[in-house]
Amino acid sequence: MDQTPATPNVGRRTMLVAYVTMIVGTIVAFLFINSLGTGLTALAHPEGVRHGGPAVVTGDPQMLFHVLLALVVVILTARLLGAFFRRLQQPPVIGEVIAGILLGPSLLGWLAPNVAGYLLPATIAPFLNVLAQVGVILFMFLVGLELDTGILKQRTHVTITISHASIVAPFVLGSALALWLYPMLATGDVPFTPFALFMGVSMSVTAFPVLARILTDRGIQRTPLGIIALTCAAVDDVSAWCLLAFVVSVTRAHMSGALPIMLMTLAYIVVMFAVAQPLLRRFLGQRSPVTQALIAVAIVGLLSSALLTELIGIHAIFGAFFLGAVIPHDSPLAKDLCHKLEDLVVVLLLPAFFAFTGMRTQIALVSGPTQWLICATIIAVACVGKFGGSTLAARLMGLTWEDAASLGVLMNTRGLMELVVLNIGLDLQVISPTLFAMMVLMALITTLLTTPVLHVLSRWQVHAEHAPRAEQAHRLQA
Repeated sequence: MDQTPATPNVGRRTMLVAYVTMIVGTIVAFLFINSLGTGLTALAHPEGVRHGGPAVVTGDPQMLFHVLLALVVVILTARLLGAFFRRLQQPPVIGEVIAGILLGPSLLGWLAPNVAGYLLPATIAPFLNVLAQVGVILFMFLVGLELDTGILKQRTHVTITISHASIVAPFVLGSALALWLYPMLATGDVPFTPFALFMGVSMSVTAFPVLARILTDRGIQRTPLGIIALTCAAVDDVSAWCLLAFVVSVTRAHMSGALPIMLMTLAYIVVMFAVAQPLLRRFLGQRSPVTQALIAVAIVGLLSSALLTELIGIHAIFGAFFLGAVIPHDSPLAKDLCHKLEDLVVVLLLPAFFAFTGMRTQIALVSGPTQWLICATIIAVACVGKFGGSTLAARLMGLTWEDAASLGVLMNTRGLMELVVLNIGLDLQVISPTLFAMMVLMALITTLLTTPVLHVLSRWQVHAEHAPRAEQAHRLQA
């Protein structure tokens, strides 16, 4: 039975005018913000530790022992906290992220520095980084494989409007917030434009895998609200990663050489979806058995695509994501790859990423009332932008206030995807370690809020539906 949600009869011409106005207004707003920010002066030196995380030290003869020990500790801690948060009806990934932070300088390094120095010494940081990067590349490939590009064509005028509104609102608010943050938390070698762009895009991310897991856990993935949420999150994912690719190209090229990188990125995306995807559909449609040779070809293609986007000047994760997206998600190859790779990535490689992120996160850098006020403001702006933009757009598209609010809460889920974005920003030295710690807290809190707020909204909706019936029954009895 088709459960595609019914949508109101919104005039296409009116909607097109509103959509174009929204996009043009966003560009004009950012240009205005950028003109205000170009005269700002940032700090001469970064706060806290060096950009990019722990210092690199080599020459330890027991390096393999320490790496293996760190992986054992990290995996056990991640699984335990993941199971604990699952019992609290929270996404397990939250517990796994917190495990990485607790094992880093924020807690273990503060309470027992000698123990932390033995379990996670600075010497293993480069090796954890390699494992983490490979893990994120494979994870983004899996996200692409599980993305049903067919749903992007369903209710296009509604889902694109809601999804892009959920990007536009937090992007404008995040870039406007950069006017306040840049003089305090940026460094003198970072121009305002990439800083503002990165703040905008980091506020705009939605964690598609976490959102899908929350919908499945609540059993609403096939309801009209669940279908709209999944479709909007899918559109959001593709749009946000394209936007992040643009920001990375601008940052790496320092504006002067950004145009060639953007053109090459656009050409790459066009080739992937216009040429590679039809060829893959035709090729995979003629093959039923998935052989080891075919798996090897897929892995080589994944690494080659990641290498190509790295050479273009964006990031390897984009190549992994887009290759996964062009492979038909319902093909035997996609299902076999997900089955073979998911456990390895989730159990081994992602905890390494969480541990490396934890080593770079120093909550102690957020000190004093002023910095905690900044952190609270970042969280509030993130929630207002994502929740407000999604909710208002959904309501204008004809959803009830209850469904629109629920959709806004779901789109505010950031989770692991936000950590990927933040690590890119720290690697590119766009954000300082202090701002990195604040943004990690924002990612955790916005994701933690999703399930309890959804629960409150669902109870409120049930109460609102039963109240008129109870009142009518009372009148009949009278």
